[in-house]
Amino acid sequence: MELTIDVAVLLAVVIFVRARRKPLARSRSDAWLTVFLALAFGVLIAPTAFGQGVFNFMGELAQGVTQSASP
Repeated sequence: MELTIDVAVLLAVVIFVRARRKPLARSRSDAWLTVFLALAFGVLIAPTAFGQGVFNFMGELAQGVTQSASP
């Protein structure tokens, strides 16, 4: 039996665990590590179908906000 772990799933779990910690207990380097992990997760998930769906949804959301804000 061979066990494989997707790196994007592993990073998602690490980010979830780190985000649940109390914000007051974080140092500046700890916060930067979380930002780096989130960016790496974004780069890994971007070329997937799920990543493209999130990208399209966020684009439509941003377009709706800008259209509702303009006179």
